[in-house]
Amino acid sequence: MSNNIEALEKTLPTAPMKLVAMESCKDLGQKVNDYLVSFRKDTINEITNSPLYANYKSNSYLVDCSCPRFGSGEAKGILKETIRGTDLFIMTDVCNYSLTYSVNGHLNHMSPDDHYQDLKRIISAATGKAHRINVIMPFLYESRQHKRTKRESLDCALALEELTAMGVENIITFDAHDPRVQNAIPLSGFDSFDPPYQFMKALFKAVPDLIVDKEHLMIISPDEGAMHRAVYFSNVLGVDMGMFYKRRDYSTIVNGKNPIVAHEFLGDDVTGKDVIIVDDMISSGESMLDVAKKLKERGAGRVFVCTTFGLFTEGFDKFDDYYEKGYITKVITTNLTYLPSIVNEKLYFVTADMSKFLALIIDSLNHDVTIGNVLNPTDKIHTLLEKHNIKR
Repeated sequence: MSNNIEALEKTLPTAPMKLVAMESCKDLGQKVNDYLVSFRKDTINEITNSPLYANYKSNSYLVDCSCPRFGSGEAKGILKETIRGTDLFIMTDVCNYSLTYSVNGHLNHMSPDDHYQDLKRIISAATGKAHRINVIMPFLYESRQHKRTKRESLDCALALEELTAMGVENIITFDAHDPRVQNAIPLSGFDSFDPPYQFMKALFKAVPDLIVDKEHLMIISPDEGAMHRAVYFSNVLGVDMGMFYKRRDYSTIVNGKNPIVAHEFLGDDVTGKDVIIVDDMISSGESMLDVAKKLKERGAGRVFVCTTFGLFTEGFDKFDDYYEKGYITKVITTNLTYLPSIVNEKLYFVTADMSKFLALIIDSLNHDVTIGNVLNPTDKIHTLLEKHNIKR
């Protein structure tokens, strides 16, 4: 981290930085802001008389803004301070279902569509005055509708094209369901980051007795789509991997998707080994929990679930039940999307904090320096692994 900060100190920022944390991610935005303030607090520069260093060191980079609504449910975006000439970063969490608004006296919970519209309202309120607009959308809006089957809308591609048409230059997301959606905007900045380092850091802290070698640990992909994550994890940790593949009933549709008939396993014997299941998200959790149960039935030791987004669309009852039955030991997920406060009561739940990582990405982009080291966390994981082995 210190090497990255030193590189930033030697370069000019592209413009004075401002950060918009939409109401959907106020808490995460505040944490990111605090890290940015601390990064720049003791920065040493020889050319601080440049106008680009105006407000470089600040007690806060957050912009005061809001999206109030009329009684009909219609809304508008308001920026309560100038953002003229700034490098504007707008953070939004389209999965925050906890926020509500009134429509003709009826209470509505905000959907991803509502959050996306509010994002566009804030971009519109900037009216082209910002030097550059960057959108940080950890869970990429409509990312699961990334391809067309028969007569379907391509919502993710449409959203990306719309944002770039509004003047957004960079879109930053995490663990995109299919990074190939960037093909919709080939001339614009699109970065999808993965949190393997933060997963392992949180896991080692929560499970200090975890032994990382081929005899004691195995990485599991719950389906074909998560293979690249599992391959990376297994390679960087030097352990074996296995994979489940889903047999679906393509003749029927339930809740908008083809139901899973069975999970079939490909891989070595898991008997007595701890296993780490890695995936991009837990939606209802049915698929993930079924995989965990099948691994335990095959004789696996402890089962750890690492997932970037914990949506838990059907609550925690089944997770509680599976934890009590010993099917799962820990569930590690990031704070990139909204998590209800009840998760703090769950003994199996571990949060991987992403705020420092996000602050480093924003600071690097503001200075227009390479983010290659951020994109490739292999060396950091190896260092973390060495420290863990020494402690153990």
